[in-house]
Amino acid sequence: MVLKTFGWSFAVTALGLVAAVLYDGWTALGLVAILSILEISLSFDNAVVNAGILKKMNAFWQKIFLTIGILIAVFGMRLVFPVVIVAISAKLGPIEAVDLALTDKDQYQQYVTDAHPSIAAFGGMFLLMIFLDFIFEDRDIKWLAWLERPLAKLGKIDMLSACIAMIVLLITSMTFATHAHQHGGTHVDKAQTVLISGLAGLITYLIVGGLSSYFENRLEEQEEREHEAEEEAERTGKPRSAVALAGKAAFFMFLYLEVLDASFSFDGVIGAFAITNDIVLMALGLGIGAMYVRSLTVYLVRQGTLDDYVYLEHGAHYAIGALAVILLVTIQYEINEIITGLIGVVLIGWSFWSSVRRNKALAAAEGKAEASKEEVASGV
Repeated sequence: MVLKTFGWSFAVTALGLVAAVLYDGWTALGLVAILSILEISLSFDNAVVNAGILKKMNAFWQKIFLTIGILIAVFGMRLVFPVVIVAISAKLGPIEAVDLALTDKDQYQQYVTDAHPSIAAFGGMFLLMIFLDFIFEDRDIKWLAWLERPLAKLGKIDMLSACIAMIVLLITSMTFATHAHQHGGTHVDKAQTVLISGLAGLITYLIVGGLSSYFENRLEEQEEREHEAEEEAERTGKPRSAVALAGKAAFFMFLYLEVLDASFSFDGVIGAFAITNDIVLMALGLGIGAMYVRSLTVYLVRQGTLDDYVYLEHGAHYAIGALAVILLVTIQYEINEIITGLIGVVLIGWSFWSSVRRNKALAAAEGKAEASKEEVASGV
């Protein structure tokens, strides 16, 4: 099971490390290894959230997520995205931007760093909306019940998540954005840039998330009708009808996953510059890490981990909320990537430990119930 799920990740790791040695020797190998670990530690919560969505898809779309999805994640977000940012911010052509990334790495890093406020605002708002929609939803299973119960009641107010997100964006644009951190330790006013980028992130979430939810609801309705038709066929002795797949639902959930992954990758791409400004090494290291995150997502789905450890999804969403806040704060202040990664690991570890305790308590309660039944049956 492990080899089947992580086989491609192991192969990509071997090829990536060999390519690093051939490209720039053993030092490059060490940098690629560090970047891979950075990406995995920062994106573990991404894997948990992705698994919650991916488990609703069939095997075909899970395979698409691991093939086409990884191409988008590695080459799109870890290689092409930084070059596009440089091309837009420096008003260069694509070829000029690539040449700059390969020949003048310091200047390339400066352009990416200067574009960080707009990147952080877009990703921060997208992730913040994911977190807010999660905590305002009334769920049967609650982790931090003292907090989640009152928030679920507040969630009955229409558009509350979007309103809070816009308030946060306005406060950010009037505080952190007025002294945005730039290359060389300088600070400039990026209020307008942050406001526009944050609105773009919010709109992207509303469009992609809204379409995904719409088609997912239609898929559930269709499955319910098919289930009723099968029950009717069993009663009447008629042959069962074939189950039809709702392609649009799967497609938009896949699109939502890709945008979600893109938002998670922002901090990894920016944080990678603290380790190296070589775009080739960044693509190799972050690409290897992204591959493991993809494989871990599928592993969680196939093992049914989220069903066994029910608080994991809660912990991952709280980590998303923390990451959203961190991204917005980094518009003005530098925050070490180790802190970002540790916050996510601690929250997910805490939720896992809580899930284990819950499972033990339920098992103990079931054991007592069975013992009581046996005593009654024996007449004790």
